[in-house]
Amino acid sequence: MPNSNLIENIESTSSPRKRLFEAGHMKLLVLHLIAQAPKFSYDIIKDVGAIVGGGYTPSAGTIYPTLNYLEEHQYIRSALNVDERKQYSITSAGIAHLEAEQATVEKILCGFSTRKQIHNNEQFIDIKRAMENLKISLRLKIQHCELTPEQVREIAEKIDQAAVDIARM
Repeated sequence: MPNSNLIENIESTSSPRKRLFEAGHMKLLVLHLIAQAPKFSYDIIKDVGAIVGGGYTPSAGTIYPTLNYLEEHQYIRSALNVDERKQYSITSAGIAHLEAEQATVEKILCGFSTRKQIHNNEQFIDIKRAMENLKISLRLKIQHCELTPEQVREIAEKIDQAAVDIARM
């Protein structure tokens, strides 16, 4: 694809799709939510959306396979209530799995808390803009230039130095 087409594609995409969840993280988040109290699938969808923030709502096509996986691994069980709706609750195997993965669950929750803060708090609008600018400039540089190993190292050093400077503030 010629470079001009790459620029058009990047500029015409209002917001590139980003992967919010690393492999297995949605399963852990859903298990964490069910551990708090038995839930219906609709409640899980609402709760995940509330945790992630930024207007995100997982689809049924994401949640139902996740619930099926957790049920197949006997981390949760489902029961029909009087309205014939499935309600999910955690099992002892699910509790043990969640305890073993507690550090990962905390990392997931912390990451989304920070994400929500940046997206929802107007005082961070300049930080959000700057982060997006950095991502776009990196993407454009990588797509349109043959970077030498020295240039890659120099870019990485500048980003690392910015991180150190911010941490020292």
